[in-house]
Amino acid sequence: MTPRPQNLYDQYHAHVYFGPGTVAQARALCEQAGARFGLRVGRVHEKLVGPHPHWSCQLAFDRAQFDAVIPWLEQNRHGLTVLVHGLTGDDLADHTRHASWLGEPAVLNLGMFGG
Repeated sequence: MTPRPQNLYDQYHAHVYFGPGTVAQARALCEQAGARFGLRVGRVHEKLVGPHPHWSCQLAFDRAQFDAVIPWLEQNRHGLTVLVHGLTGDDLADHTRHASWLGEPAVLNLGMFGG
């Protein structure tokens, strides 16, 4: 069973995954989330970055925003996969033990964390 996001940490990242055919959809989703909730929206990466096996855009938010952001992302992602993880200072744990998914989970490239 895929772990569902739970509000357990002070800070979070949500990484919206997309591909060549869904760039505009992902860009719109991230822009809307940023405007609606005051989230920090990262660059829309049309290349692989970090441990992410797909193109991605990062949304940053906190515990107070979590309970509004996650249901909204679930309702508005329209088939896009979103990795949600807490920020604890341990990047490997954040992308494994503290990770949850909206949509289909992806296998992350964890080698960069020594894992």
